[in-house]
Amino acid sequence: MLIKSRVAQVVAGGAVALLALSACTPKEADKTAAAAASSSAASADAVAATVNGMPIPMKRLNQIMQQQAARGMPDNAETRKDVIDKLALQMIVAQQATTKGLDKTPEVTDELELTRQSILANAFVQDYIKTNAVTDDVLKAEYDKMKAQSGSEYKARHILVQTEDEAKAIIAKLNKDPKQFDALAKAQSKDPGSKDKGGDLGWFNARTMVPEFSAAVAKLEKGKFTAEPVKSQFGYHVIMLDDTRATQLPTLEEVKPQLSQQVQQQSLKKLLDDLKSKAKIEITAAAAPAPASAPAVSAVPAPATVATPVAAAAAAEPVKK
Repeated sequence: MLIKSRVAQVVAGGAVALLALSACTPKEADKTAAAAASSSAASADAVAATVNGMPIPMKRLNQIMQQQAARGMPDNAETRKDVIDKLALQMIVAQQATTKGLDKTPEVTDELELTRQSILANAFVQDYIKTNAVTDDVLKAEYDKMKAQSGSEYKARHILVQTEDEAKAIIAKLNKDPKQFDALAKAQSKDPGSKDKGGDLGWFNARTMVPEFSAAVAKLEKGKFTAEPVKSQFGYHVIMLDDTRATQLPTLEEVKPQLSQQVQQQSLKKLLDDLKSKAKIEITAAAAPAPASAPAVSAVPAPATVATPVAAAAAAEPVKK
């Protein structure tokens, strides 16, 4: 009840959005690149199949197989045939669309341009990640900073009541006999998470608590309780500090992968923010949403929303954190 919701850190929206638009994740991209390197002996113009005289490059097939392998799909003759069949059907339908001139329509050219921009943007992001590896010195400095900011952990108990008078009455009883804390918590505390445990909250970092509670705990001496009720959004607390210790952190080696990713994404966010700040972005009045109005009553049903390929891809590909 006291502990604030822990929200996972979201690294810059721009960076994550760009990564989410890519056809494969950074790890998958690394595996794809490795596969391409291992098959460098193969001819650059090797063909997996032809459709009405147009080739399906072996490189494209291998890339797709690597992406599927990264998602747990086997790479065997059956799955390769399935991928080739799908690529062939896609090419056949695309050829039909070109024959009908659909590639020249405004809607399609807009989609093609958006896809081109997405591919280029992700190529830039992947290139940045590849050429800006995080050094051990940077990771060590970031870890030391994290340790310095981690502070202390506390083991405390509390009794939560609705009114200040109730809290003062409990403090008066504790002044006579501090050993009553457990019994008073079980009898009077309104915190369902700790009441049956005599108010015991276990070990916690003060930053995970509401500010008023954190400030009060930090001032207490071991074995002492608050002389005055502590007011928070939940009511009035009487707090007893049982123990204090330095925050227990995993070793640098244990957090190295996550820390490296965090540092790299922070660096990428800074770069993207800098690029955006230097760009000239002018939003026209036409882009503003139209004023809300009462829906018109019509006997004709509204057309169903058709998801574009880009929207469908975005929906199917969850944002990576």
